[in-house]
Amino acid sequence: MPYVREAFSLLGETLIKDGRTITADDVRDAEILAIRSTTKVGREMLEGSRVRFVGTATIGTDHMDKAYMDSAGIKWCYAPGCNANSVSEYFTTALLRLATCHNFSLEGKKIGVIGVGNVGSLVVKKAMTLGMKVLRNDPPKERDEKENEKAEKRRHGNDGKKWYSLDEVLKEADIVTLHVPLTKTGQDATYQMADKRFFEKMKPGCIFFNCARGGVVNTNELLTAMDRKIVSHAVIDTWEGEPVFRTDLLKRVDIGTPHIAGHSFEGKVYGTVMVYQEACRFLGIEATWTPDNLLPPPVVPEIKVDTADLCDEDILWNIVSKVYDIEADDKRLRDGSIDDDKARSAHFDRLRAKYPIRREFRFTRITLNNARPELRRKVSELGFILNQ
Repeated sequence: MPYVREAFSLLGETLIKDGRTITADDVRDAEILAIRSTTKVGREMLEGSRVRFVGTATIGTDHMDKAYMDSAGIKWCYAPGCNANSVSEYFTTALLRLATCHNFSLEGKKIGVIGVGNVGSLVVKKAMTLGMKVLRNDPPKERDEKENEKAEKRRHGNDGKKWYSLDEVLKEADIVTLHVPLTKTGQDATYQMADKRFFEKMKPGCIFFNCARGGVVNTNELLTAMDRKIVSHAVIDTWEGEPVFRTDLLKRVDIGTPHIAGHSFEGKVYGTVMVYQEACRFLGIEATWTPDNLLPPPVVPEIKVDTADLCDEDILWNIVSKVYDIEADDKRLRDGSIDDDKARSAHFDRLRAKYPIRREFRFTRITLNNARPELRRKVSELGFILNQ
């Protein structure tokens, strides 16, 4: 959690611990617990402690026993949307890399976005910027908007249709990307949703992304789908059973990364800010701390590109790959792809804990020489600062 000491030291004495090794003894005398997803929080850790507030600086909550905390009168919070833009930029970079490496155009491709919350909605915008037709699937949101269905259809494109059933998405989409929470109960449970039937319904040759949670995908069925050429290419950031990741799957995917899609520096900082602000509300005090004066300068402040004789997607890949080296993330994970489960999981955790600073697109200025208006629009809509 970047700047966690700076923020929370204003509220009291702070104890900083490795997220995966925090114990009940560590929190026994604490009143506030601030975590990320590597810390499992429930009765075993909290019972008998003085903890009355738990905040996770992540968009997911499957590492928290919320029912227990509610029953014990412990206030909890999470950070929805804190790293949504980071994930959407990871998705954009990976997509452009696939298109460039495999020599296909994204323009006109159909993409199924399963889960259209904070992350998925930004993925939709990025995909539309790249000229793709988006097939949205999100049953809870579709039900919530049913009363305004006619108005929604008028506001959105896609031939007047905003929502698609899962079967429609799998049948029609050239690319499928998952952005759902991990839930095991209820009518919209997502645990193992990408199972045998899911992949069998896919359009043959589909490209598959999982930047959601590892448990959403049945790894064996994904490998079978790849064997059968149902899935032609895959990008996997979240792994079933992580931090122990499957080496057989890593060998098959185009891009494999250690659950870092949301690890832009800003994404992690905003998580800290959101938990700090909620803790202040819980304590009934004013939130005075901000990270504004602490952010480092951009790693890549400016890029100049001569666009003559280059197609838009090659130019965009040239730009985004300079700001975010996704191939380096892939290589680092593969470098620790060894047989020993314990060593492999330790490698996965180290990559997350020591992740290099990755700044978001909006901190880089782009100068385009000889650029068409359409390309300038795309660069701007992807989030970059465009020099006139």
